[in-house]
Amino acid sequence: MTEPHDTIPATRGKAVRLSKGQAVQIINTHGSQVVDTWAFCAEDLGHHMSMEHTRVENGRLMPAAGQTLFTNKREPILVLEEDTSPGIHDTLMAACDRWRYEHLGCTHYHRNCADNMIEAMAEIGLTAGHVPQPLNLFMNIPVNADLSLTQGEPLSRPGDHVTLRATRDCYVVFSACPQDITPINGAGRKPTEAHIRLTGTSAVS
Repeated sequence: MTEPHDTIPATRGKAVRLSKGQAVQIINTHGSQVVDTWAFCAEDLGHHMSMEHTRVENGRLMPAAGQTLFTNKREPILVLEEDTSPGIHDTLMAACDRWRYEHLGCTHYHRNCADNMIEAMAEIGLTAGHVPQPLNLFMNIPVNADLSLTQGEPLSRPGDHVTLRATRDCYVVFSACPQDITPINGAGRKPTEAHIRLTGTSAVS
């Protein structure tokens, strides 16, 4: 069963609860919006999806369709079941925060993914102990020959989507990244909304 889509408002966050076997589809509605994504085990918020452990377990810089996303205890939490985008997602960059924007020259408070995660969890009654490294869906961070990193524009297209299926009961949190100084959200540097759609359960071992 497929449910109607819901909105991740531009520059804001949203959290959902998934039961084991349930999936969420993240839709890049306009094609250039990065969506920071976290997952926390329902029984213990200190047990969460970890990009550093996922890189080790998969032996890849970024997960490919069909691969598993692992926790900080190296246990499965989500499967990247489907990806209609070019498959470029970032697992290196920390979520943007107020200090990031201060370093970029902002003199007033700037919306940011770290605060979006905390606020989205609070809206469903959860308190986050800290902000883990997110899976930055659709974010393009090329690693250059000299090992420097480029703040690239997304390679995704309008309507591209990723489907994540839960291997355990968990909370999944999203932030439509507010970055409007670097081209992380495209050459226009204009954050937009994205959408999510929950789907019914299927067998997950």
